[in-house]
Amino acid sequence: MARNTSDSIEEYIKKLLSQSGIAEIQRSNLADTFQVVPSQINYVIKTRFTESRGYIVESKRGGGGYIRIAKVRFSDKHHMLNDLLNNLGSQVSEHVFTDFIQLLFDEGIVTEQEGNLVLATASDAVLGEEAPFIRSRMLRSLLLRLDRKGN
Repeated sequence: MARNTSDSIEEYIKKLLSQSGIAEIQRSNLADTFQVVPSQINYVIKTRFTESRGYIVESKRGGGGYIRIAKVRFSDKHHMLNDLLNNLGSQVSEHVFTDFIQLLFDEGIVTEQEGNLVLATASDAVLGEEAPFIRSRMLRSLLLRLDRKGN
């Protein structure tokens, strides 16, 4: 299967993360390494290393600037679910909702089947024009229920 440059950049950053837990990169150096423009690095970071996917991104611009990416580590399931709840807005896009469910799957809190069932009910097509508000309420209810669940 052919891989695109964005996939390669994401894989490279994830490899750095797996080595030390934090990836500190310089946008221009990484762009040179992959022979892309720096805005492509920005695109990968903005779309693949989001808070809803469990990452914290910090950047400093300028000559000695850097981008620091860390995978959020939680001490336990309760802490993780509370953190997600505290960062949940009143509206959730379909993309962010999918990221949340993927994170719950990655952390072993929901099964693939459970995640897929929830995702099947949360699309704009199913929920209509109030979808972002309904998804937020759905996610809040789901997180509260998972936090009470004894697993």
